[in-house]
Amino acid sequence: QVQLVESGGGLVQPGGSLRLSCAASGGTISSYAMSWYRQAPAKERELVASITSIAGTTNYADSVKGRFTISRDNAKNTVLLQMNSLKPDDTAVYYCNARKQVIARKYDFWGQGTQVTVSS
Repeated sequence: QVQLVESGGGLVQPGGSLRLSCAASGGTISSYAMSWYRQAPAKERELVASITSIAGTTNYADSVKGRFTISRDNAKNTVLLQMNSLKPDDTAVYYCNARKQVIARKYDFWGQGTQVTVSS
């Protein structure tokens, strides 16, 4: 059982930056695809960025391309999301996700979320 804890959220002005961190415990994340999702009020949860387990290939939502960067440090069991040029539309609760499938068994773990508010 992998536990994920997000941190680094807060209030920032438009154009500012934040760095979110996802710390894992109870297991190593090296074999998991790691992702950041977000959910704004009255909206569905959406994928923001993901990074594969071995090659470290990244994928981003169109709305954050060029502004957000996902990275992982398997030795530290952490995943980061660097967010630059933040906009009010980025306001949401951000969730960390770890996911893998081994043969027929799926593993899917979520953190509790961290609030990001972009406002002047």
